[in-house]
Amino acid sequence: MQLKAPVHGAVVAIEVQPGQTVARGQTLLVQEAMKMEVPLVAPRAGTVVAVSVAVGEVVEEGVVLLQFAAQDEAQTPPTDSPIPGPTPPAPPASPRADLQALRHRLALIEDSSRPAAVAARHAAGRRTAREIVAGLADPGSFVELGALAVAAQRSRRPLEELQRETPADGVITGTATVDGQPVALLVYDYTVLAGTQGAFNHQKCDRLLELAGRQHLPLLLWAEGGGGRPGDVDWPVVAGLHCTTFARLAALSGRVPLIGMVGGRCFAGNAALLGCCDVVIAAEGSSIGMGGPAMIEGGGLGRVAADDVGPAGMHARVGSVDLLVADDAAVLASARGLLALWTRPHVSAEATVPGASAVTLRDAVPASRQAIFDPLAVLAAVVDGDSLVELRAGFGRSIVTAFARLGGQAVALVASQPRHLGGALDAEACDKLARFMQLAQARGLPLVHFIDTPGFMVGPRAEEAGLVRHAARVFVNAVALTVPVLGVVLRRGYGLGAMALAGGHFHAPVALAAWPGAEFGAMGIDGAVTLGYRKELAAAAARSEQERDALHQQLVARALDQGQAMNMASHLEIDAVIDPAETRDWLLRTLRAAASAGPDADATRRPRFIDPW
Repeated sequence: MQLKAPVHGAVVAIEVQPGQTVARGQTLLVQEAMKMEVPLVAPRAGTVVAVSVAVGEVVEEGVVLLQFAAQDEAQTPPTDSPIPGPTPPAPPASPRADLQALRHRLALIEDSSRPAAVAARHAAGRRTAREIVAGLADPGSFVELGALAVAAQRSRRPLEELQRETPADGVITGTATVDGQPVALLVYDYTVLAGTQGAFNHQKCDRLLELAGRQHLPLLLWAEGGGGRPGDVDWPVVAGLHCTTFARLAALSGRVPLIGMVGGRCFAGNAALLGCCDVVIAAEGSSIGMGGPAMIEGGGLGRVAADDVGPAGMHARVGSVDLLVADDAAVLASARGLLALWTRPHVSAEATVPGASAVTLRDAVPASRQAIFDPLAVLAAVVDGDSLVELRAGFGRSIVTAFARLGGQAVALVASQPRHLGGALDAEACDKLARFMQLAQARGLPLVHFIDTPGFMVGPRAEEAGLVRHAARVFVNAVALTVPVLGVVLRRGYGLGAMALAGGHFHAPVALAAWPGAEFGAMGIDGAVTLGYRKELAAAAARSEQERDALHQQLVARALDQGQAMNMASHLEIDAVIDPAETRDWLLRTLRAAASAGPDADATRRPRFIDPW
């Protein structure tokens, strides 16, 4: 049997001699090609008959190197048949040195290598960064990027110390699936240098953010820690203001879902990243601020405890936190729920039922025109049970903004809240509504409005808050909407405020219905009568107050009759008047018709980003 050269290369070793008996898979000769060693092995047990080359000789591929006689020549394959590979060697008693080194190095990034830090975290009722990743990612799906990074401090600290004490340089980055949805995960580790942002830390974030944009991956950010890290001295910068991480994350706004989470202290750079997210979910007890205690004291503003810088409850009231929940576990659960609504807008509608009986809607709005009611009870009887997620409940309280499912379809909901300012839109409510429109538009979700408003808030205090500009934001954002808008007027639809809640005007929605008791007018009925019939009322008052009151009541009754829902529908100012108990069914049918229209024909009008405020 002739054994030929498998490659073009030099003969660097001859391991056998003529007449030598060899086993199957034994190395006979070694060639070198392109700096790689290529062994020639015995195809089976046999004897070396002759060696045709010498060490140092360069031979072409296919040149005969050895003459070989197998023990059973009758079963010897033809010389042009593939030569069997070597018999796999038995596993070594211990791993190779390089594999042992890798395993040791990887062990240092695990929680088990830092028991004291983990114990302190658990004692505070908190999860570690790696436990947060595990609480989000589907089992076995996480692919970590940059795990072997350490703080850029090798010129001042031993490498072994950095590997032990600064694993992953304080931030865990990678890709995973969450309930089957591919995502990018960016989780700051507060137990590593207080979650500060260093040189390699930023490089890791930039790498992940670029990947999220390129692959259109939703980003789930856990922001806990501080800002820039002065102790990183290995990179030649003065101030580091050319850092691109913040701009890279901001550039994803409107392009991919951005969910920000916080469960502890989040200051400076971490807070800046958090604020760029579509929604911010915070655990009770968190503290968020654009500067931490050291920065506050350094600015001559006194000493402030870390937990007093920006309590999460305060941020919920001013609108910086969208969802305030109990603890780390609730933060992760809320993030998963929102992600599902945004990335899986349609699920099976089988067995989807509302959270309350539709019949209850007939009595949801009191008969008295002045009585308040809870719009959340209305929403519960319309949307799929347990699917409602309200955002910014403590801010702009005269409206409710929420996500939910309706017959399995994800929708964005806006409802007037008569328990605050009678449902009038003040500056806060306008900002809340304008940004929520952007969010629904960016996520491609239909907007469903439940309207009961006397209009925009009026008076000097409202104007001191800049209401003119804030109100204009609602109209500017409404006219940019390309997602379907539906509306139901529950009781009052007055003036510019009602128009703003309907998407700009009453014919902006694909359909606008009203409940039978709804009333409409260019402004509040009582105010309109007082203003429009000032002379007549004054003349009556000159005769007697009783006559004036009787005339006022008569005029109000006439205006109410003219502004009632069925009269509005007969003049085609609204599309329908519906039985409150049929609201869910009417919305489902209208949504199906809107969806059948096909893809958005004017998608270029979609906003490129979501206004952080």
